[in-house]
Amino acid sequence: MTSPDQQAPPEPANTSLANRYGAQKRRLSPAARRAIGGVALAAGIGFMAWVSTSNSLTTVSFKDIGYATTDATVAEVDFQVTREPGTAVKCAVKALDSKFAVVGWKVVDVPPSQAEETADGGRTVSQRVTVRTESLSVSGVVDSCWIPGSSGQKM
Repeated sequence: MTSPDQQAPPEPANTSLANRYGAQKRRLSPAARRAIGGVALAAGIGFMAWVSTSNSLTTVSFKDIGYATTDATVAEVDFQVTREPGTAVKCAVKALDSKFAVVGWKVVDVPPSQAEETADGGRTVSQRVTVRTESLSVSGVVDSCWIPGSSGQKM
């Protein structure tokens, strides 16, 4: 009995890693890495400088000092506003009940001050505001302050 001719087994494929996954990627030279790092560092420093200066030029900050509840229909809120001298500011003041619900709300105009009016050159002024309430309040706070007409952004 004769057997048919059997084909020779195929040659094994070249199994080197370069053939399987491709050639090795070329790395950046040390000079190119330093240049990219320097550009990224300069961009980061420039961004941080821009953020810090643009924020400080038009910022308005406030600090709650205290509150007093004289009766169920009135609360007094004391706070400080810090801004550039000569800048008018508006602040939203609210009175809260024991469940943190707003029971009184008032928008207050803080007039501009002159540089010689306060110890810090007119930047910080104290305000006392009377807020009418619907029921007994247990807290009074400033919700936000902003410069009127400055792109409508509250701070």
